[in-house]
Amino acid sequence: MMNLLKKSLMLLFGAVLFSISAADIFVLQKGGKNKNPGTRTAPLKNIWKAIEIARPGDVIHVAEGTYHGKMSCGWINLNKPVSIIGGYSADFSARNPVKYQTLLRPTNKQNATKPVFGTLTIDTRNAGPGSSVFIDGLIFDHTLANNYHAVEGKPAGFADGMLTIPPAKGKSPNPSIDRYLLHANTSGTLVIQNCLFLNSSNYAVNVQHFQGNVRILNNVFVGCRMVGAEVRSTNGKPFMVNYEFAMNTVLFTWTRTKTFEDMGFGVRANAGVVSNIHHNILGLTCMSAFDNTKGNPKQKKVLLDNNIFFMNKKADVAITISPNIQFLKVEDDGFEDVADADGMESMEGNIGLADPAVFKNVMDMNYLQAFLNATYSEKVDYDENSPINQFRAAWGLNKQGKITSKVSMFANPYPFDSAIKFFGAVKGYGAQYLWQ
Repeated sequence: MMNLLKKSLMLLFGAVLFSISAADIFVLQKGGKNKNPGTRTAPLKNIWKAIEIARPGDVIHVAEGTYHGKMSCGWINLNKPVSIIGGYSADFSARNPVKYQTLLRPTNKQNATKPVFGTLTIDTRNAGPGSSVFIDGLIFDHTLANNYHAVEGKPAGFADGMLTIPPAKGKSPNPSIDRYLLHANTSGTLVIQNCLFLNSSNYAVNVQHFQGNVRILNNVFVGCRMVGAEVRSTNGKPFMVNYEFAMNTVLFTWTRTKTFEDMGFGVRANAGVVSNIHHNILGLTCMSAFDNTKGNPKQKKVLLDNNIFFMNKKADVAITISPNIQFLKVEDDGFEDVADADGMESMEGNIGLADPAVFKNVMDMNYLQAFLNATYSEKVDYDENSPINQFRAAWGLNKQGKITSKVSMFANPYPFDSAIKFFGAVKGYGAQYLWQ
């Protein structure tokens, strides 16, 4: 199975790169210059500059380094159907996205000029159904752009407290970025693979696709808020978008707010989309690993096969059984019955993680323990006969009380050094070392 998947990815890679006569453009953050021609021996300095000079179909090769966008704004817009391949050594002689890290890592200071949509925003919708965009080997990280509370929601041993949602602030000057790590408005073929998506304060990946194929393959999503990855059809017609979500590791997906009331999904299926979700590790979500509750299920085609589900708090699967939402786990008696629900085309081979010890030297155990014990509570302090309320009543004012909330943890930053280790953690499932 692994060899077949690896071969599929390599064939896809080759098809994207060699389907047209493409030029190669090279980028090196430390040592490159934007006045250079962008060759291997005279690379450009910035990704945005490479996009500026690229033509449709060109391939941008990016070496290790941190890339902040034009005028160091913190974000990059991609408005041409090109390929961006990261993870090269400084001399471009070797490629390993884990070792030679190509980082899109904005800072909190750069939030003064937030992106409209994402740290990488792809807008190639008008390029047509024959266009291709290929994103490979980039690291997307919002840890430094977010704002974390100094003391609230800070478990023992943590350097930072809980994530603060704008307009609230924590210990940093600007509110959290609250944007996608990657947002796309595309048509044709979009491929996102071999990437790390870390500590997003909004969805990690949000794709609006008109028609064609979206393939999200062999990525790691850790510590993101609301949804790991979502693909929506903008066509208005059924099944014009084919979405494959495969060989990804999705862990620690947080809810929309600190009250743990809604969202917190690993991957979601949407109406009008054919969703093929397979060979992923989907675990440790606050709500459910797979969400099928958005949109009319009769307008969906979903294949959910051969995934590992791992310690999801509410459920492994959330699905609409009209008119109610059903939450189920792999071990539940009714789990296999989900295959008969509206819109479900296939549901085979899904299992729970047989041996959690595979993550023993990979996962941050302190973070795991705090996540499993995360709680939210409220205390109401209201005395209608208190002196202040008696005074307010005498003046015709509403009586008042006080609500104090407490959260033990909420979307605290997951450590980068641990997140990068999830590549290759479980053989045959989740993200692997497929670039070798």
